[in-house]
Amino acid sequence: MRIDLHTHSTASDGTDAPGELVRKAAAAGLDVVALTDHDTTRGHAEAIAAVPEGLTLVTGAELSCRLDGISMHMLAYLFDAEEPALLAERELVRDDRVPRARGMVAKIQELGVPVTWEQVSRIAGDGSVGRPHVASALVELGVVPTVSDAFTQDWLADGGRAFVAKHETDPFEAIRLIKGAGGVAVFAHPGASKRGRTVPETAIAEMAAAGLDGVEVDHMDHDADTRARLRGLAKELGLLVTGSSDYHGSRKTCVLGEYTTDPEVYGEITRRAFGAFPVPGAGGV
Repeated sequence: MRIDLHTHSTASDGTDAPGELVRKAAAAGLDVVALTDHDTTRGHAEAIAAVPEGLTLVTGAELSCRLDGISMHMLAYLFDAEEPALLAERELVRDDRVPRARGMVAKIQELGVPVTWEQVSRIAGDGSVGRPHVASALVELGVVPTVSDAFTQDWLADGGRAFVAKHETDPFEAIRLIKGAGGVAVFAHPGASKRGRTVPETAIAEMAAAGLDGVEVDHMDHDADTRARLRGLAKELGLLVTGSSDYHGSRKTCVLGEYTTDPEVYGEITRRAFGAFPVPGAGGV
């Protein structure tokens, strides 16, 4: 059984429409895929309608968080998308994305690069605009060779020359909101040091005590030593261990199913959740 619990569609910063993503997931031989767009559930309806037979869809989101000045992401699975408190927080984060992106465009222009808001808006399409869309504009202009190369101190990394902060949720509040909406909370790529500073293990222990369910260990941004360290920490703290591709379509080099989650862990996630249920495919549309 092949399970990928972290993917993105055009509802945020992926390049595949939600329906296309679930069809590609089935074609890639996955049995379960989670749609976890940034701070939005807008792609869920299309994905649910298109789930092909033989694939199960897990609805979710990846919430933007910040702890002591360190940016981090919290994966939320199988929560009630209409629960008022979590919905209000997602809207607060999402509404801050446009002014933030405009601010980054202005800073890049000040650095002598002819990027425009119209270009970034075109790249984002109907998705929730974010740094990857600005990074894609830099790639289009030949400033950097890949999206990943834009996430440096020269450009868009935390504290970089063109970085602009946005509203981000305190992770302890995120855990409380996710659990209150019947969901399961997993800390996404906690050891991704090439993205910037990472949260210390002491903070992960505090989050575990506050109700964190798991940590994403098997991920493209974790080397073998990091995966081993996080796996040991998860065992010590009693946290679930997940693995995922963090698929973004053509915007990143990762492929669907590049890393996967153990079926027993997936089963435990579904047992803990009560806000929503996995959606088995019925042939799609």
